[in-house]
Amino acid sequence: MSAPLRPRPAAPHGPAVPPAATPRLLTVGIVGSGRVGTVLGAALAAAGHRVVAVTAGSGASRARAALLLPEVPRRSAAAVARAATDLLLVAVPDDALAGVVAALADGGALRPGQVVAHTSGAHGLAVLAPAAAAGARPLALHPAMTFTGTPDDLARLAGISYGVTAPAELRPLAARLVADLGGVPEWVGEADRPLYHAALAHGANHLVTLVNEAADRLRDAGVAQPEKVLAPLLRAALENALRLGDDALTGPVSRGDAGTVERHLARLAATAPESVAPYVALARRTADRAIAAGRLRPVDAESLLGVLAGDRRQVAA
Repeated sequence: MSAPLRPRPAAPHGPAVPPAATPRLLTVGIVGSGRVGTVLGAALAAAGHRVVAVTAGSGASRARAALLLPEVPRRSAAAVARAATDLLLVAVPDDALAGVVAALADGGALRPGQVVAHTSGAHGLAVLAPAAAAGARPLALHPAMTFTGTPDDLARLAGISYGVTAPAELRPLAARLVADLGGVPEWVGEADRPLYHAALAHGANHLVTLVNEAADRLRDAGVAQPEKVLAPLLRAALENALRLGDDALTGPVSRGDAGTVERHLARLAATAPESVAPYVALARRTADRAIAAGRLRPVDAESLLGVLAGDRRQVAA
């Protein structure tokens, strides 16, 4: 099957330039040797693409690049962009992305027809406007996975979703790239990128905080190895939640056990007061969902909600 066509920008006052075929194997450069950029670069190289240059400023970045992209030369961001004739992957922190793209465009490092893709979940195509103005083709390509920046990450890429925002003409190439990375595209609208990213951060990042909070409180209770207690419980809870939704809910909030929750809060206030506010917020949201799902009758929730409302007032005070 022939490769997708790559449209070229029209001349300012003349006919459109005929599109040229995108090569099956791309010449790729990577700006940003963080955990995501180096892993995706290694995955693209494993798929047969030619990764020709990468930036690596800090010691940690240089170490990651040496580990995952050992034969790829390190260059400045502008040099990487110029070398990446087919695909420039910009894998920098969300708040730095706009400045990096603008600097590359203003410096003349980008070229017409070149695909400029970023890996930010929070941003869509708007942040790539300077690149598009330079004739490059914008693409938002976010892997829905947590990364360590080690070779172990490569095995985790199989089957993951990528939040993709792309112009219609670039969708075939985007789908091909995701397939080369072993993933599945999830098409996300430009306006929906912040909500998409908020959902992932709420689920994954806050999960890490929640697990570590639970482990800390178990240590306070004298449990020497909390991970052994939590591992089977949390794995079962996660699997059940993904499979059953709100029907997976168990515990004192779902039963309306106000006395138990009140005792939890009293002991937390004495032992780890910093955990009270997050416990109350999550318990309240859990109660709301349990009521909406029909797992907790409103009449049975009254005492519980009173306990949570009272403790919120104490926290606020």
